[in-house]
Formats: sequence, C-alpha cells, structure tokens
Amino acid sequence: MKKIFFYFCLLLVSCTSTMNPNPSAIDHLPYPQTKKVDTTDEYFAAKIADPYRWLEDDNSEETKQWVEAENKVTSDYLSKIPFRQQIKDRLTQVWNYEKFTAPFKRGNYYFFYKNNGMQNQSVLYVQEGLSGTPKVLIDPNTLSADGTTSLAGISIREDGRYIAYNLSKSGSDWNDIVTMEIKNVERQDFLSLPDTIHWVKFSQASWEGNGFYYSTYPAPTSHAYSGKNENNKAYFHQLGTSQAKDKLVYEDKKHPSRGYSIIVTDDRHFMGLFGTESTSGSSFAVKDISQKLKENIDTESAKWKVIDSTFKNDYNLIDNIGDMLLVHTNANAPKWQLVMIDPAKPQPENWKKILPESNDLLESISLCNGKFFAKYLHDVTNKLCIYDLDGKLEKEIPVPPLGVVDFSSDKKDSIAFYSFTNYTTPKTIYKYSMGSNTSEVFFKPKVDFNSDNYESKQVFYSSKDGTKIPMIITYKKGITLDGNNPCFLYGYGGFDISVTPAFITNSVAFLENGGVYAVANMRGGGEYGEEWHKAGIVCNKQNVFDDFIAAVEYLIKEKYTSSEKLAVHGRSNGGLLIGAVMTQRPDLMKVALPGVGVLDMLRYHKFTIGHAWASDYGTSDNKEQFDCLVKYSPLHNVKEIQYPATMIMTGDHDDRVVPAHSFKFAATMQEKNKGVNPILIRIDQKAGHGAGKPTSKQIDEWSDVWSFVFYNLGMEVKIQEADLPEGKK
Repeated sequence: MKKIFFYFCLLLVSCTSTMNPNPSAIDHLPYPQTKKVDTTDEYFAAKIADPYRWLEDDNSEETKQWVEAENKVTSDYLSKIPFRQQIKDRLTQVWNYEKFTAPFKRGNYYFFYKNNGMQNQSVLYVQEGLSGTPKVLIDPNTLSADGTTSLAGISIREDGRYIAYNLSKSGSDWNDIVTMEIKNVERQDFLSLPDTIHWVKFSQASWEGNGFYYSTYPAPTSHAYSGKNENNKAYFHQLGTSQAKDKLVYEDKKHPSRGYSIIVTDDRHFMGLFGTESTSGSSFAVKDISQKLKENIDTESAKWKVIDSTFKNDYNLIDNIGDMLLVHTNANAPKWQLVMIDPAKPQPENWKKILPESNDLLESISLCNGKFFAKYLHDVTNKLCIYDLDGKLEKEIPVPPLGVVDFSSDKKDSIAFYSFTNYTTPKTIYKYSMGSNTSEVFFKPKVDFNSDNYESKQVFYSSKDGTKIPMIITYKKGITLDGNNPCFLYGYGGFDISVTPAFITNSVAFLENGGVYAVANMRGGGEYGEEWHKAGIVCNKQNVFDDFIAAVEYLIKEKYTSSEKLAVHGRSNGGLLIGAVMTQRPDLMKVALPGVGVLDMLRYHKFTIGHAWASDYGTSDNKEQFDCLVKYSPLHNVKEIQYPATMIMTGDHDDRVVPAHSFKFAATMQEKNKGVNPILIRIDQKAGHGAGKPTSKQIDEWSDVWSFVFYNLGMEVKIQEADLPEGKK
C-alpha cells in the first residue's frame, strides 16, 4: 500500500545537495484535448452529466490513444526534474536487502518466502525439518520476462505432499490455480502436475483428500478487466482430471452477486461454507464429512447445518476439537471473540466463549502445541498472548513498542515463528520455543538505513465531532517544530481494514531529507472493531474525511509542517479519501496523490466486483444513499478553482478499481483546474491494483512519486554521512 525510499549521494562525503529549480520552468503543460460527449444520467430527478463516459471503454482505440497522450505529458514533466535519477539510485540502493517471511509448517516441511533484494518477485522455498537445506520450490521470476507474473496465494495439503498455487499476470485479480507434487525435498524432486484451473478470482484451493475446493466466476466473453463479476460458483477438482469435469458443489441462482468459498479442516472432519455479498458480513454453514472417510459415502449427501444466514457478522473457522468448532467471530462481539460451537446446537446462546470480547481487538488466533496464540490490536499496535484451551491466560510474549507482529505456528509443534516491524524497523523474524518461553532472532535484515537516528510518536487528536483519532508520526530525532518541515500524510479509513505500522522502504529518502511521515487511523477502518468501522461507512463516510482533515490541522497546529509543505496520499479506498479531501479542502495541502482510487461514487458498483463495496459506500440506486454519495464523490465535486499539484495513479490492468475512475477524474481536473499547479495522471502498463507489482515497477513508481513530491514541496535533495550505519560510511 505504501513503500518508498531514496538517496542522492553516491559519493560518501559529508553532505551534497541539489536545489529545487524554478517550478515554472516545467509547470505549463500541454494536456490532451479530451473530447466531451453528451451523456446525462438521472438520479431521483437529479440530472448528472458524465461527459467523459467514453473513457470507461478500456478496449477502445480512442481510450488507448488518450492513455498514451496522458502518459507522454506525465513522462515529459517528470523527466525534467533534475534529481529524479538520484532518487531512483537511492531507492534501488536501499531496496537491495534480503527479505524473509516467517516460516510455516505443513507435514514435515517448512515453507518461507525470500527475496534477495532486487528480485522482482519473492521466491517460495521449502526445507525438510528445521535443519534441512532450503530448496527453491516456486520461482515466479522464471515465469515472465518482466516480472509481472506473481504468486497470488498458496494452499498446501496438510501432509505437505501437494501444493496448489495461484498465479496472477500483470496484477490482475484473475488467477490460474496451478498444482505441484512434492516428491523429495532434498533431491529437489518437485513434479508439476497437468491440473490447472483457469479464471479464478478471490479464491484459493482448500484441500480435501486428492482434490480441492475452489470458487470462480464465469469466464468473461468481453471486457475481462472491467466487466461485472456475478454468478460465483464453488467446485471440487479431483487431481488427474480436467477442469471441465470439476463437480459443482454450490451455487446460489437467486443471488447472483454473492460469492462463496469452502474451507476443510485439516483432519477432514468438517467442511465450512462461507457466503459473502459485500466486504463485511458473511453466511456460515458447516457439514460433517467425517463419515466419508469411514464409509466412503458421497460428501454431498450430508446436509449443511446453518450457523448464520444473516450476512451481518464475520466468521473465521480456526479448527475443530473433535465434534466442536473453534470459531473467531464478531457476532455479538464488535471487537471479536473466540467461541466453541456445537454444530448440533448452533444457536448463539449455546456457544461457549473461550476468549470473550475484551477492550482490545482480537485480530487473529493460532494454535500451537495445544495452546492458543492470540494477537490483539491495542491502539493500532500488537500484543501477543498465550492461553490454554480453556481460555486461561498463561503468558504474554514481550513485543517492542509501536509495532506489529505476524505469527506462524503448527498446532502439533512446540516451535513457532513470528515477525516484528514498525515504521523504523525492517521486518525481523523470531523463533519462539514453547518449552522455554523464549524468543531468539531467526533472521534480521541488513538495510542501508540507520534507524537509530529516527523515532516514531503516537498522538491522539480530536476530529470535527470530538472523536479521538490515533496517528503515528515518524521523523529524524531532534527535528525542529517550526512549521517548515516537509510532511507526507497517508490514510485509508475503510472496509474494516486496520492500517498498522510497517517498515516502508520507499519512505527512507523522505525521512533522510528531513521529512515527517505520518499515518492517520481514521474511522471506517478496523483498528477498534466493528463500531469504529461502522462510524465511517455509507452516510457516515464524511467522518473519514473529517478525521483526515483534522489530522492535517493537527500537524499544522503543532508545527510539524504547513500547508505549503504537505503532501497527502492514499490508495484504493484511500484514493477516494484523497480525492474527497482535495476537492473539499484544496487549501490544506500542496501535493495530492490519489492512487488507484474509487473516484466515481455514482457508478463504481457497475464494474467488476464493485457491487460488493455497497456495504461501505451504499449505492446511487438508493435515494438516501445517492444524496450522501453525490455530496462527496470526487468526480462530481471538482470546481473551477486552483487545486494542489496532483498526480493521479492507476494501472491499465486494474480489475479491482477500474482505471476509468482515474481517467475521468484526471480529464475533469485538467479541464477545471485554475492555476499553475500540474494535474498529471500516471498510468502504469501491465500493472493492476497493486498486489504482485514487481520490484522494478515499485522502484519506478516511487521514483516518480518522490520526484513529484520533492519538486513541488520545494525540497532540497541531500543526505548526510551521519545517516549511514557504521561500516557503510
């Protein structure tokens, strides 16, 4: 969602700098003359013009020519920034360090991802036992010349023998599921199987015996990257057969917008069916399939037992203990709880609370050696607790401050792994021993950045209605709060997603040059549970924008920065955030960077999976919701005034938030902007919504972003020798 870096001094002397030239030299831009068409929609007697509707056709030659013309304007502008190459050099230098994920275990094998630093995609490794030699299992870098084919997910059978992995091309949400057999790790004997499943979206394999369940949408006949996704179906694939012979397991003809997924417990006792009609809430039903193993009966003959069909609550099936289900849910617990459910008596009044709801958000649950590892979110940072199977607290694993952990364990093993990171600490992997209750460093990256020179501070500021909003601010120690510091403020605020601390490689260059990097945790996210989420959705969405505006006002009031020194950024739902804030309060910032944003709030639900976002946004089909949407929809609130220096970003293969949002917003902004500030659109080729973007493209993107930010904030480009760690001066 956000990654960055840079450096400007390849000669290791005490200090070098490049001054920002006069912006007027490159700010008069020859924007394409985008044609307008006479298109008007009527919403409840309100007539809304949509003159750039033709840009929604991503297959038309006319749209392709417009994209080419806009990219030329943007490329010409960026090419004239004199320190752009220096930024790219620094980004390349600082990005080049080994990165590992915490190992996870299946059968006797441990799996982990590793990137040597500059590989476009991380490589999946496997080793036998903790002392085994790691072997390359899947290297996606060999699957495309430009690194745009990525691993989008993996599913490994409980015994570790078979693996099904998702491949995405050019960042698309459309995947292929490819299969492999692990025959002998030491000899690197891995057999690619002919079983490949095409046109899969938002689904991974769930193994059951010599096959797996998955779900998919019908293969598109046209407009593969913008057509509406409906009529999802769940199938079972038997190894050794073709996709055409896959067995239909579940479909819902009455509700074409719903999606379904199937999860099977490792012991093949239960199968869970989860239905979704939006990004929040699900249905949940289970089926006891244990008799299939004993009596070789057809799984489909067993009946589904419905736990919840309301789509008002969320459920995660953690595992089962015998005939009982362990379920992580926010049903009757906005901050989540862990419960034991008897499928024979599934009513909530019969649930046994193992870990009841507490004041902190129960983010996730893992099983390890007969214990529960519970990860809580407390004021946006993690704490990790161990409980016995009855829910009795046994110990808390110490975690450094202002950071987050990711936990990896096997329920039968006494060894677990977890990672820790925050805004100044690269992801470090720890090995945890249950027996001794000790943690030791398993892997610590070596990064060309002296984190000891920087610090993070969490503050709580008041929003417009008095609600306290957390924000973490990172900067160089000893910074002077005089209102003259360049500042980069990031936000998201939606879909129950918590924005937690992480080491953001690309931000180093900004920090090294005296920048203040701030992240606000607005309502609409998941940081404090479902009530926090609901306070920023549908007709409460303005709360999110008010929270972000209040963050800007706090940073200015406390003299971290000023409006002339502030850049704001968000992606996806965060792109909507930036679009709304810059059209409501263009005076607050100097630079605006809406990335892959939902910018046309009246038509978003007509493309790909957009209809699933209605739980957060509402739709223009509803009168009350239309009245709310039209007030903040960025596309429909552009006025003839001066806007901040703006670079809109999207990808030509984005089939999550289709690029038409950014196309129409850019054309409208360029038409109506009054003043010298540039309005650019950067349209990445062979790129999607962001997931799986190769390292080379990330470096290219952030080189452009930071060049644009530094240039328009009037920053000097420099680095001091003291910024470099010992041994690298």
